[in-house]
Amino acid sequence: MGSYLPSTSGEREQMLADLGFDSSDDLYAIVPEAARAGELDLPSGLTELELREKLGAMAAENTVFRSVFRGAGAYRRFVPALVKTVISKEEFVTAYTPYQAEISQGVLQSIFEYQSMVCELTGMDVSNASLYDGATAAAEAVFMCQDRKRSGVVVSATVNPQTIETVKTYCESRGVEVEVIPAKGGATDAPAFAAALGEATACAIIQQPNYFGILEDAGDLIEAIHAAGAKAIMAADPVSLGILASPGELGVDICVAEGQSLGLPLSFGGPYLGIIACTSALMRKLPGRIVGQTQDAQGNRAFVLTLQAREQHIRREKASSNVCSNEALCALAAGTYLACMGPDGLARAASSSYAKAHYLAERLCEIDGFDLAWDAPFMNEFATTCPLDPAALERALAERGVLMGLPIEFVPDAASGGSGTSEAAAQGRPHGSPERGILWCATEMNSKAQIDEAVELVKEWAR
Repeated sequence: MGSYLPSTSGEREQMLADLGFDSSDDLYAIVPEAARAGELDLPSGLTELELREKLGAMAAENTVFRSVFRGAGAYRRFVPALVKTVISKEEFVTAYTPYQAEISQGVLQSIFEYQSMVCELTGMDVSNASLYDGATAAAEAVFMCQDRKRSGVVVSATVNPQTIETVKTYCESRGVEVEVIPAKGGATDAPAFAAALGEATACAIIQQPNYFGILEDAGDLIEAIHAAGAKAIMAADPVSLGILASPGELGVDICVAEGQSLGLPLSFGGPYLGIIACTSALMRKLPGRIVGQTQDAQGNRAFVLTLQAREQHIRREKASSNVCSNEALCALAAGTYLACMGPDGLARAASSSYAKAHYLAERLCEIDGFDLAWDAPFMNEFATTCPLDPAALERALAERGVLMGLPIEFVPDAASGGSGTSEAAAQGRPHGSPERGILWCATEMNSKAQIDEAVELVKEWAR
C-alpha cells in the first residue's frame, strides 16, 4: 500500500506516542461523539486482481473508435511513450504544492522547464506554471488587460464557443461588457471587428487557426486592436505553432492555448492544460504561479516560486485573479512531450496534420452534396456542407468504428457557389440562413487508409 498511504502503521503509532496518545480515538476525543462518523458503510476491499477485472468490465462498456475525424478544441494526437513513463513516477503524482523550495527542487525545475518551452513555442516573454484549461486561460487574460479607463471586451465569433461562454461567465459577475462580432465567410469580419473597438475596449480576442480551422489574417486584426489602444489576446493551437508564425512574432500581448494537444489524451474532456504567456510589460499581472531560476547560498542553480506578492498573499485586493493552483502534472506531460518532439518533430506533426486534412477535404468534396463551407485557407480542420441529416450519418459511421466530424450549423459564403447555397435556394430559405454541416478534423494519427475508408463509408451512406 506504499503507493496509497504515506506512512506505515509503526510511524503512525510513533507520532501518537510523541503526542501523548495511545490511539487515534484519543487524538480526536475532543470532537463530540455525535459529530464523529463512526464506521463508514463501505463495501469490503478488493484484491488487485478483482479490482482489475471490475475496472476492465467497466472500461469495456466504452465505445473505442478505430479512427477519429473530430477536433473542435480537443484532438487525438500521437503521444510518445516516454510521456506516460515520466508522469507516472510517484515523485510527480502528488497533490503537494511546491512552496517549500528546499524540498521541491525537482517539481520546481520541471515547471521552470515547461515555462521556458512555452515561451519558446509562443514567442512570448513570460509564462506561468499553467492554468486549468484553454477557456479559463482566456478569461484570466481578459482581466489582465483591464484598468480604470478600459474594461470592455471584443471577441470574434470564430473563437471556440466554449471559450466565449467562459469569458462571458467570468465577465458577468464583474459587470464587464463582452461584444461578440459575427463571422463572415468563416473568418473574422475585419471591418466589423475594427469598428467595435473603442476607447472603452480593454482587449480583443481572436483565435488562430480559428474554431472552423480557417487561418485568420491575424496581423491586420492585431494591428487594428493596437490602433484602438487595446490589448491583443490570441488563442492559439500549440501544435500549429510548429509551422505558423508565433503570437510573439505577430505582436500579441497575451497568448492563451489549450495544451491538451501536447501529450495529453482526450480523457473524456479532462483534465486538460491552460497555457498562458505574455509580454514583459504584463508580467506582474500574470495570474497563478511563476517559477524562477536563482542561486542558493553555495552558488548552485536553484528554483523558487517568484513574484509572490500576489493573489493569495499580501496584495490580494490588487490582484487581477484569485486563481491559486495550476495543472502541474499536465504541464509536466506537455513539457515532456515538447522535449521528446523537439522543433522538428512538432513541425512534422503540424505539417502532417495539414496535409492529411487537405487530402480528406479533397476526397469528401468528390461526393455530391459535400462542399467546403467557405473558400478560405485552413490548417487541419474544415467545415463542409452535408446534403442529408448529419446525425444520421454520425450514427452510421459510429456503427463502423469511425467518429466523424462535429455536426454544426453555419452560414455559407455568398461567393462560394457551392451546394450549400443551392440547397438553401432549393428549400426556399433566404441566402445567409444557417445550414447543416460538419466540422471535420485530421491529425497525424489519421492514415491515408483511414481517410479513404471514411470517405467510402460516407459515399455509401450518401447513395
